[in-house]
Amino acid sequence: MTRRGRVVAWVGGVLGVVLLGVIGTGAWVYQHLNGNIHGADVNSELGTDRPVNLSPGSKNILVVGSDSRAGTGDKYGGGLTTMQSDTLMVLHIAANHKWATAVSFPRDSWVRIPECDKGDGGKSTPHHFKINEAFSIGGLSGDVRKAAACSIKTVEKNTGLRIDHFVSVDFQGFKGMVNALGGIEVCPKQAIHDKKAHLDMEAGCQTVKDEKALGYVRTRYSVGDGSDLGRIGRQQEFMKALAAKAQSKLTSPTDLYGFLDSATKSLTTDQDLAGIKPLYDLAATVKDIPSDRLTFLTVPTYPREADVPTDKANVIWQYPQASELFGDLAHDREVGAEGKKKFADAAKNPITARSVRVRVLNGTDKTGLAGVGAQKLRPLGFTVVSTDNGKPTDKTTISYPPALKAQAEVLAARLPGVKAVESAQATPGAVTLTVGPDISTIES
Repeated sequence: MTRRGRVVAWVGGVLGVVLLGVIGTGAWVYQHLNGNIHGADVNSELGTDRPVNLSPGSKNILVVGSDSRAGTGDKYGGGLTTMQSDTLMVLHIAANHKWATAVSFPRDSWVRIPECDKGDGGKSTPHHFKINEAFSIGGLSGDVRKAAACSIKTVEKNTGLRIDHFVSVDFQGFKGMVNALGGIEVCPKQAIHDKKAHLDMEAGCQTVKDEKALGYVRTRYSVGDGSDLGRIGRQQEFMKALAAKAQSKLTSPTDLYGFLDSATKSLTTDQDLAGIKPLYDLAATVKDIPSDRLTFLTVPTYPREADVPTDKANVIWQYPQASELFGDLAHDREVGAEGKKKFADAAKNPITARSVRVRVLNGTDKTGLAGVGAQKLRPLGFTVVSTDNGKPTDKTTISYPPALKAQAEVLAARLPGVKAVESAQATPGAVTLTVGPDISTIES
């Protein structure tokens, strides 16, 4: 399976690869499968505080691999605290349909979670946590609309990308797809014994299905380097094998039916994608993109431990590279192989927040605002070297000497709405944050 097949597999939960099989199954079967797909009115939950679409005609599709842990692929959130998001990615399809980029977000990404409707009459408080928590917060009531909405809000808040469509693939329904195909062969290079994933496997090639298949795509700590990046790679390879085996069944509608039934039951989309035809049209669009113009990457990250020594579990998006990536996609600029290599090279020597030295100045006549600014920076890991009074300003700003442009961009990326400006008068060796009267409204 080529990279093209991998994208098609994820876009439609493998559905896109095998939709040709649906066409030959007859009207009743088509209607049955079409009715399996759940449509959620996500837009009604998002409100108006959203990024502007800077490239009309392009599409950003948020794809979530979810696990209801309720044992059923067609009922979300059997309990009030069961909805989980194990996989998260954005597929950007260019307006000219000639290229696409898929960006995966590690579930341990430490990001801003905005206020979300929990579905129980209350709202969550904005805070920082793992990105996958957004799906759980919104899904406290078992309503996939709110789970999806909170995930979309979180991705939009942290990337600046306008999300146009949403697709959720339920991992419990995923088991049904695997079983309908008689299992999938995997070849782990080492034995895996993971209590959290309920998985015990010996090394070597073997066919997995049922809970073992689900455990294999969810395992993390007991294989490889234990990172979420490794799990993303295993999931992509498993989905590739799943799509390839489903593709081999295209000539046998009878063999394919069980797979398609489980695949469609596992899908929840926004209302505009809720049906076989719109999903097929979407998959066909991606399928026609040349394979050398499909780019797959993971948002650049580094361990949060580098900024906060006590946190040994999470990762931070690497700036300014993450901002460049999201800016390219927002303006419909192709990342391509060169861009992917640039991000990979930069990841070898990330500029951590802790390495950025910051002077915080109070640019107002109100006492204590320099301290407020410092309080926003220290939990993020930035090194505050001093606080003092500065020149009056109407708006919080960042200034930097020419040699510290990248460090200033790292700081600006963590204070949305604050611009960084080069200044020959800036203090050498430090970035200067001058606090204005708007500091209390600036998220960090």
